This record gives sequence, C-alpha cells and structure tokens, in this order.
Amino acid sequence: MSRGNGAGGPEDIDATFAEIVADLRREGVGTAPEKSLPDDPVETAPVTSSATGGWRGSDSDWSATMFGDDPAEPGKPDDPDDHYVPPEPPPLPRPRKGAFVVLLFLVLGLLLLIAPSVIGLAAAIATPLGLLALAAGIALLLLRVKQGPPDGADPDNGAQV
Repeated sequence: MSRGNGAGGPEDIDATFAEIVADLRREGVGTAPEKSLPDDPVETAPVTSSATGGWRGSDSDWSATMFGDDPAEPGKPDDPDDHYVPPEPPPLPRPRKGAFVVLLFLVLGLLLLIAPSVIGLAAAIATPLGLLALAAGIALLLLRVKQGPPDGADPDNGAQV
C-alpha cells in the first residue's frame, strides 16, 4: 500500500497513522472526558432527563438495568416452595412377546459367534447359525418399527408434532 512516494516502510505507516489521529482529534473525536462507572451502580438514581431518553427510551438508568436486581427473581431465593418440581415420569411400557423373540435371536446369535463351545457346537457350524440368528433378530427388530402416522391421527391434517 504505497501513498505516492514509493518507500512504503514502517516510518510511512507510523506517519500516516499519526496524521489520521491528528485529523480525528481536530474533529473532536476522543477529546470528551471519559465517564467512569460509580462504585455501587445499584444505588444510582434513574435518569429522568427527556434529552437523553434513558436506556432505550425507558426511565431507568443503564447501570440499574444491567447490574440491578432481577425483577423476575422471587422475593426469597432460599424459599423451597419456589423451586420447580417436575412431575413423575410415565411408567415404561411393558415389553411384548415380539420384543422377547428379537432379544432371544440377538443374544443367541452373539453367543454362537463369540463362544460356540458353551453350547457345544463346532465353530464351522456355529458361525453361520450365529450370523443367521443375528440377521433374523435385526430383521424382526426393523419390522417392528412403526411407519406412518400414529393410531387415530388424521392423515390429511398436515404435520404432526
């Protein structure tokens, strides 16, 4: 980024920056005294001046809005009655016969693949039987997955949540 003289060294960048800062100070940027926050922002009085408009047009001061007490907070934080107590969860549904059959096929397939000697079969016979039992268990599991809208739902009613 050259400015015409072609040097482009660090001295030119520093001079350009000093020139920009001098122009901004001539325009009055950065010359206003900095405001400091009070030590205890909660005790500050709300701004009522119509010239400033307050924090987003309200009558409260910014520091009181940001650092003051939460208006949604209950009066006593240690009150045990103010805590949310969730309701009891519904009971788990009872497993049906199909679930036991699927579980039996999956366990039998894994047992035949991992430890066929427990049942007393040779590995050459147990491996295909184990793979077949696992495949049957997975197939039955996938067949049990419900498809479509829930029972009693109107299919012309649009999206269901």
